[in-house]
Amino acid sequence: MICFVEVLLKDIFVQGKDFQWTRPAICLNCNHFKVWGHGFVPRYFNGFAGCLYMKCYRCPLCGCVMTCRPDTHFTRIQCCKETIRILLTLRMETGRWPPSSLPPPRMRHWLVNLKRQTLAQLTSTWKEGLVAAFIALIAMRIVPVSRSM
Repeated sequence: MICFVEVLLKDIFVQGKDFQWTRPAICLNCNHFKVWGHGFVPRYFNGFAGCLYMKCYRCPLCGCVMTCRPDTHFTRIQCCKETIRILLTLRMETGRWPPSSLPPPRMRHWLVNLKRQTLAQLTSTWKEGLVAAFIALIAMRIVPVSRSM
């Protein structure tokens, strides 16, 4: 289970495993009042050469393992939400991908999946544009650039 927390990736990069994580108050699965530290997992993010270690917690009652992740990022996506939104907005306005350090196939992947999610979740009558769909899907707690439905 993913536990989204408000952190700066730069602080995690600098401090490594010494970063002071905020322990979840309850288990996200069963609402048990206590969770234990359960080590770290390596995760990769754009802008960092190596992996960053994200803290994990475990519920002693149900056994659920919760992995912390920055709230600025979608699950399973290395790039932050705001960067994705900006790049997609620029693509919609100009018809071309802006110069970026990100590979064009990755950006095309986001656009194709955003179109698929818009058709599947917001119906084919959506007329407000893909950027508005991006924001609407986030409000619905759906990852707009994810392949999974």
